[in-house]
Amino acid sequence: MASHRKPRTSVLTSPGGRRTAAGLTSAALASVTLLSQSADAAPRAPRPTIEEVKQKVDGLYRQAEVATQKYNAAKERADHQRTTVDGLLDAAAKRAQKMNDTRRELGTFASAQYRTGGMNPTAQLMLAKDPQQFFDRSHLMERLTSRQQQAVSSYEEQAAAAARQRAEAGRSLERLQASQASLKASKQSVQQKLAEARQLLSRLTAQEKARLAELERQKEAAAKRKAEEEARRQQERERQRQQDGGGTTGGGTAGGGSTTGGTQSTKAAKALAFARAQIGKPYVWGATGPSSYDCSGLTQAAYKAAGVDLPRTTWDQVKVGQRVATSDLQPGDLVFFFDDISHVGMYIGGGKMIHAPHPGADVREESIYYMPIYGSVRPG
Repeated sequence: MASHRKPRTSVLTSPGGRRTAAGLTSAALASVTLLSQSADAAPRAPRPTIEEVKQKVDGLYRQAEVATQKYNAAKERADHQRTTVDGLLDAAAKRAQKMNDTRRELGTFASAQYRTGGMNPTAQLMLAKDPQQFFDRSHLMERLTSRQQQAVSSYEEQAAAAARQRAEAGRSLERLQASQASLKASKQSVQQKLAEARQLLSRLTAQEKARLAELERQKEAAAKRKAEEEARRQQERERQRQQDGGGTTGGGTAGGGSTTGGTQSTKAAKALAFARAQIGKPYVWGATGPSSYDCSGLTQAAYKAAGVDLPRTTWDQVKVGQRVATSDLQPGDLVFFFDDISHVGMYIGGGKMIHAPHPGADVREESIYYMPIYGSVRPG
């Protein structure tokens, strides 16, 4: 049967519906246009100035140096723990060999008891054909019993010592794993900071790179002038001291004398000679030579050549030796930089030092005033 309901007219097919749809479409297009205009009108982030880029790159290099010192410390701990673990494992192997020897000795005693059949002494005397043999054998068994007791005691002591060594080896392995985890984290941090610095520099145009190089030259020139001024002041103090007839006593002055005598001067001279021989070799974080160095790796290697053992990191090197004022620096003294003590160089006199600066730079001479000075020490 046919339906009597009136069919609904589609909104889009009706004249009014078409007008409504057209209105909706126009509104949508207008919204899109406004949004597009708003997006275009939104202020773009201003391109950083060269000064800001330099500040950012220098900051990243500093952060990388801090991470490098953490890496060096973690590596030193890991190497120490690995040596400890190896020593414990060697000792445990030797202990196991002693336990095996004692176990074999106990086995010999057990075999001897088995051969006697566990008879009591009276029965053995009654069955013995020669009483003298019985007494000789009885005396031997008494001696064996004493040795057996001694062997058992020795075995128990060795077993207890082996258990202690295993426990200590386990703890050392845990410490080694923790040091290795710290080593990995520090390595990743260094690589991340250096990658960020490289990325910033790669975005610069040729003109911007030239401007950055000019800023660097200006900074180096200012530091050089300050070093020359300090060198003149030091020379004047030295002349005044000589005129007063005092020579170079007490704290000494930069470039002359020594507070600890000829031995210190000789060691400092050897360390300086080594450091000078490394000029031109590249900075590589975590490196201790002979083909590349980081800052503390260079100072450690230089003083090692002079017969003085320095710790690995700047944070530990600053604690070794006699603290000296900047005005009293002598060749061979170590100068530390920044509040976080993340960099070190070796003083050579005249307000200058030899140091391994940062990635992308070689070991070189430079003014100690290129960076903010934290303090200085004279290694003994």
